[in-house]
Amino acid sequence: MSRFRNYWIYSAGLAVAWVIVFVLVLTIRGADAARAVLPVFLGFCIGWVSTTIARYVYPPAKRRRTQ
Repeated sequence: MSRFRNYWIYSAGLAVAWVIVFVLVLTIRGADAARAVLPVFLGFCIGWVSTTIARYVYPPAKRRRTQ
């Protein structure tokens, strides 16, 4: 199970989830509602990209030593 604990696997899972959301919105509500969901998706993408950049630019926190 540890081989699935990967940031890229998680990203792919989120992409699949967004595809499912778009398919459901298109099927149930139509194209107008899908266009309303698009800004939410784009905002999510902006946040995801910024956290990905931060993950690679900033070093991880140092572990606290316990005695």
